[in-house]
Amino acid sequence: MYASYFGLSREPFSLAPDPRFLFMSERHREALAHLLYGVGGGGGFVLLTGEIGAGKTTVARGFLEQLPPHCAVAYIFNPQLSAIELLQTVCSEFAIPALPAGASVKAHIDALNAFLLDGHARGRQALLVIDEAQALDPPVLEQLRLLTNLETAERKLLQIVLIGQPELRQLLAQPGLEQLAQRVVARYHLGSLDAAETRQYVAHRLSVAGLKQASPFDAGALAELHRASAGVPRRINLLADRAMLGAYGQHRMGIDRQMVRHAAQEVLGQVAAPSSRWVAGAWAAGLLAAAGLSVAAVWWLRGGAPGAPVAAASAEQAAPASAPASSPTSAAVAALAGASSSTASTALSVVSSQATQHDSAAVLWAEALSDEGQAWRELALRWQVAIGEGDPCEAAQRAQLACVRHAGAGLKMLQQLARPALLILRDEAGVAKDAGRMAVLVALDDRHAVLQVGARRFSLPLAELVRVWRGELATLVRTPPGWRTGADADAAARRWVQEALDLALPSAAALPWAQRVAAFQVLQGLPADGQVGPLTLMQLNRSAGVDEPRLLPSLER
Repeated sequence: MYASYFGLSREPFSLAPDPRFLFMSERHREALAHLLYGVGGGGGFVLLTGEIGAGKTTVARGFLEQLPPHCAVAYIFNPQLSAIELLQTVCSEFAIPALPAGASVKAHIDALNAFLLDGHARGRQALLVIDEAQALDPPVLEQLRLLTNLETAERKLLQIVLIGQPELRQLLAQPGLEQLAQRVVARYHLGSLDAAETRQYVAHRLSVAGLKQASPFDAGALAELHRASAGVPRRINLLADRAMLGAYGQHRMGIDRQMVRHAAQEVLGQVAAPSSRWVAGAWAAGLLAAAGLSVAAVWWLRGGAPGAPVAAASAEQAAPASAPASSPTSAAVAALAGASSSTASTALSVVSSQATQHDSAAVLWAEALSDEGQAWRELALRWQVAIGEGDPCEAAQRAQLACVRHAGAGLKMLQQLARPALLILRDEAGVAKDAGRMAVLVALDDRHAVLQVGARRFSLPLAELVRVWRGELATLVRTPPGWRTGADADAAARRWVQEALDLALPSAAALPWAQRVAAFQVLQGLPADGQVGPLTLMQLNRSAGVDEPRLLPSLER
């Protein structure tokens, strides 16, 4: 009920996992990479654990969206089942015809095995995902282990993903489940958000909800949100929602530390110091208004957003160069900056210890991705976008992003653009036996680069990197509304460019359009052709404060 009061189009902190509010921190991306790596291993168990409300559902959704179309998925969210009930549920999820009442465990396993063999013959992969897996009884877990014995001479027929709370790790550590634990091919424990990620999370959800002005949460309120929630996203939602409701009840537009403390006292039972600035009557009104709100999370794990496809733009393919007739304002620039994820506006978190100081170009080449679609999917996660199979650039366009490919780049350009990018790698002779291999550049300084492939990171001296990289890169850029989608929309995009130029070069406002663009390009170290192509757009975005992911500038360990 407070959304319109703060100028929002929807409530920003609902507990329902709305896909529009997808937020992938660095931890979430690493968890997703572990899941994808484990499923690619061809059998056994993959384990994802995390505290209640840590975002396991977010990761699961991103994971399911990235599965290839040949993968058949059975998803179980209520694992409090007996062994026979589990088998019945698995068969039902895979659409295996129901067996007669009273059918034995063996009959169900035989039916499942026949289904898996038929799928294997047709090139399909079967995946069983079990949520809340900490509720599984040991006999049921043992039955799951036996299901991974279904195999051909070449591979396992069933991959199983277990998602659960930390107790799941303790459960699998029991002596009687040692054989199952040995079949875990990948595992990841999802921790809570740190203070910076909490600020980004709050800003991201407010932005998606339509906020066009300054955040109602001041710095003290954000710090208190992190402290009181311990960085757990679900708790952040509860506290932020209650704090905004309290502010609405008091007719206040700003939220401070004390208001969040009182929210924590009401929601979590945490003790808060009394404050004369908090009106008890306002809280009573807020609580009455909140009485009808449900706090039951809705599991949303499948689906996608409609949108029109667009071809990938080659580097510096220019937008029309004629100057728009309308007078410039900063509204469109601010709108684009507010529409994107605030997570992307900060540097990536510190490179993990997975990157070592001894990686070589040969090791990177051997591990790099040969699947271009998978490489684009990993890159898109940096922009908080989970894309599935099909043309990745069409999916990116639906999130107001454009693909950019560029040849002839150098290390200086990588440092200048300072954004995650796919580096297209060749063998050390400079020749690709296929279409090239790819790795995501995530960090760069004057001596080293860090590239990520799945869950693993490689730290290479720049002298090693240039042995397998010849200047080919691909990346994404956030586009203003109407970018290259027709004459009318082009005019709108030109207005946005003019507004961004006004912000970047106010002293050059009197120059003709092309000269202003060229002056900006010279300032940015780009070829001064007076045309607004993707590389120029990237730097305009950066100058205008549009939120896009950045490279980590230093390789701290």
